[in-house]
Amino acid sequence: MSTAAWRFLVNGAPVEVVAPGMRRLLDVLREDLELTGTKEGCGEGECGACTVLLDGAVVDSCLVPVCQVDGSAIDTVEGLAGSGQAVAGASAMPDGGAELDALQLAFLEAGGAQCGICTPGMLMAARAYLDAGGGPDEDAIRESIAGNLCRCTGYTKIVEAIASAAGGNR
Repeated sequence: MSTAAWRFLVNGAPVEVVAPGMRRLLDVLREDLELTGTKEGCGEGECGACTVLLDGAVVDSCLVPVCQVDGSAIDTVEGLAGSGQAVAGASAMPDGGAELDALQLAFLEAGGAQCGICTPGMLMAARAYLDAGGGPDEDAIRESIAGNLCRCTGYTKIVEAIASAAGGNR
């Protein structure tokens, strides 16, 4: 398998990765770029743990070869903090990093994260939903995260968190 240089944006920053074209985007993010927030659950595109945004669209990074992202923009969970969606009064990360995104803060406040395997994918699917103008409607929220599986929370707290970030009072 031949390698090539692939250029794209990750969380707004230009990157260049030399890799075989069929290397999974998930592996490039986690191993080559050391962005380990994106998780591998099933490796088959069924669970949503590896969800990222590719030019604003929700994709399972375990199914996307790096050759398909050349020239594109990828957003990962690491890019949420300090994305410009921070809320007033949100505190900085303990390591001195950027302020939490309003969605991340809502997940914290509602208890929408437990074991953490699904959380990055849920956050990214929810971010796409909110960026598309999604509101606090429970059915619409559930539909927007339908490709993301959670074994811990029963989804109630996740839906509450997304509704809260959408401006709903739950």
